[in-house]
Amino acid sequence: MQMIDVGDKPRTERVAVAGGFVSMSRATLGILRRGEAEKGDVISAARLAGILAAKHTPDIVPLCHPIALSGIEVAVTPRAGGVGVKATVRTVDRTGVEMEALAAVAAACLTVYDMLKRYERGMRIESIELIEKAGGRTGRWVRKRSAPPTARARATKARSSRTRGG
Repeated sequence: MQMIDVGDKPRTERVAVAGGFVSMSRATLGILRRGEAEKGDVISAARLAGILAAKHTPDIVPLCHPIALSGIEVAVTPRAGGVGVKATVRTVDRTGVEMEALAAVAAACLTVYDMLKRYERGMRIESIELIEKAGGRTGRWVRKRSAPPTARARATKARSSRTRGG
């Protein structure tokens, strides 16, 4: 194993956007929306956890470079079926911020789960993924749009039922 040497790379503006989803029942989502979670403000805690995780990514991902982050935005949004999380991380440095964005989403999703697990242990953290990145040697990359996790799961189940004849 080795940390890649980025010393000869120029400092350029780089941005990464990642997303994830915590699926939960309507009842649990209602508790979150009404602000009734015993532990407190789930959305604020998840946002803060995401920001802290982005800042501390090199502490938890062994071969990540510590880089100067110039901006971190974490959005935690209740929506049908659960809570969506989106993190945007920026830097002007020699390496990208994809891992920081992904770490932010993972920590925010884990915080949502932690703060609501009392009400529902069966919540599911889904689809933590890089949505887009820009800057650096490889330029811009954008994930092709796909169906939301629940629609994808229904389509897969329907296909497998038809394949088995049922």
